[in-house]
Amino acid sequence: MVDPDDPREQIQVAVLLANGRLAGRRFADRAEAEAWAQPGEEVVELDLVGECDR
Repeated sequence: MVDPDDPREQIQVAVLLANGRLAGRRFADRAEAEAWAQPGEEVVELDLVGECDR
């Protein structure tokens, strides 16, 4: 069971741009990020506690 209050379970989806920076917008889910990303960009999931690539 996932505890929504557990910060370790809070995952943010982002797009890593070709220049190595994260896109300056938020995405509701991975599907939205994948639809927005352009060729050469990567959809990543970040753990909000440590901001580590997951």
